[in-house]
Amino acid sequence: MQDISITHVTHSAPEYAEVWQLREDVLRRPLGMSLKNEDLGMDAEDIIFIAKHDGKVIACLMLHHIGGPIMKLRQMAVAETWQGKNIGRLLVTEAEKYCALNGFTTIILHARQVVCGFYESLDYYITSSVFTEVGIPHLIMKKELSAIGEN
Repeated sequence: MQDISITHVTHSAPEYAEVWQLREDVLRRPLGMSLKNEDLGMDAEDIIFIAKHDGKVIACLMLHHIGGPIMKLRQMAVAETWQGKNIGRLLVTEAEKYCALNGFTTIILHARQVVCGFYESLDYYITSSVFTEVGIPHLIMKKELSAIGEN
């Protein structure tokens, strides 16, 4: 997609303020919640992937190393005006490439039940029963990355 750049940053990058605001607007405010009330200490350890358009962050996701060759994808958010335009797909694909190139073989995530179809279209599969997180139904999903780069 033209005019969209995807990169990764840390929590100390200037873009982090935009990432925080995007997560607040897309993931928390609709639930009547705020990141201001959450422990964001894990952000400092995460690799934060961002999609930018015209210098503005329009999507993000966080990768958190949970041990061994496993990364957890968390806090994925796409600005409302960019949803349904394959920005999320581009972001996840770049995060997967990063993981594969850096020796990680598995990505897990806690998907809101309403977006499981999106992750299934990217070859993630459900590994849990429904559970409640931030007051809404979620499922654990997983993807093995060994096939990336093959073929």
